[in-house]
Amino acid sequence: VRKQGYSGTMCTESGGPEPGVGCAGRGIITSINLLEQLGAYADSEDLDYVFYDVLGDVVCGGFAMPIREGKAQEIYIVVSGEMMAL
Repeated sequence: VRKQGYSGTMCTESGGPEPGVGCAGRGIITSINLLEQLGAYADSEDLDYVFYDVLGDVVCGGFAMPIREGKAQEIYIVVSGEMMAL
């Protein structure tokens, strides 16, 4: 599920529900739970930070899911300079 990238960075990718079917926020939590079950966040992995890149058009509260479920301490939203970014 993971691949080692530049300078030892561990990378993984997960999909989401089909457009118009389901909640992307639920998909985020499902992915995090699977990674936990597989030991991706174990202390032995010696991770300094964990970053998630999620779609900006999540309309169902997907950004809040990791905090609500106790999976994240902080969330930062980074956008481009385009007018439609937010």
